[in-house]
Amino acid sequence: MRHLIFLLAGLLFLSSCSLAIRRSNRLFKDVHEKKMTFDAVIVPGVPLKNGQWDSTMKARVLWSVYLYKNKYTKNIIYSGSAVYTPFYEALSMGLYAQKLGVPAQHIFYDTLAKHSTENIYYSYKVAKENGFKTIALATDPFQSVMLGSFTKKRFSSPIQHIPIQFDLIRLLNDAPIEIDSMLAFKQGFQSIIEKEVFTTRLKGTLGRQIDYGPDKCLAPL
Repeated sequence: MRHLIFLLAGLLFLSSCSLAIRRSNRLFKDVHEKKMTFDAVIVPGVPLKNGQWDSTMKARVLWSVYLYKNKYTKNIIYSGSAVYTPFYEALSMGLYAQKLGVPAQHIFYDTLAKHSTENIYYSYKVAKENGFKTIALATDPFQSVMLGSFTKKRFSSPIQHIPIQFDLIRLLNDAPIEIDSMLAFKQGFQSIIEKEVFTTRLKGTLGRQIDYGPDKCLAPL
């Protein structure tokens, strides 16, 4: 019985992955064929571990750089506080993007977000503050699926999803990249696990600590 449960769970996981990838391909094809361009793309953060990016951060940064260099976006908003490690996720990603050729003046930051829903919320505010009118979410296919309903429900201006196309970023330069991680270091850091109990963190993940205003939806950009 246990083996059957594991088998069914595995099949369900593979099915979910397949659906996410197909959705990703469809969304990017739509953006490409309609020649959509955006004032900025939002890139949710990932913890910098031991001063180095992991495969998830690398994929998100490479994808955002691809979108910038291929003129799908004019600017990039990196989002993420120092949540689990003492490095601001947003600043860390920005340092890598600059090493990959994105000019600093086209990189914007949100260093407040602690959860994926907050990545969108605070980046939306950054977009509004800088006069951006068209924005998109550039992240991995699975996170894009998880945030799909949230981006439609809570924001008056549309947020187009452009999930990562892994075949395209594999073509980018894979040479090792080093950054000065201390430029993203947060003094007096305390992990969110030490500061918040699980239920509080769960509320943050679900976006229940965000003030959406009286209409429960942020105003247009």
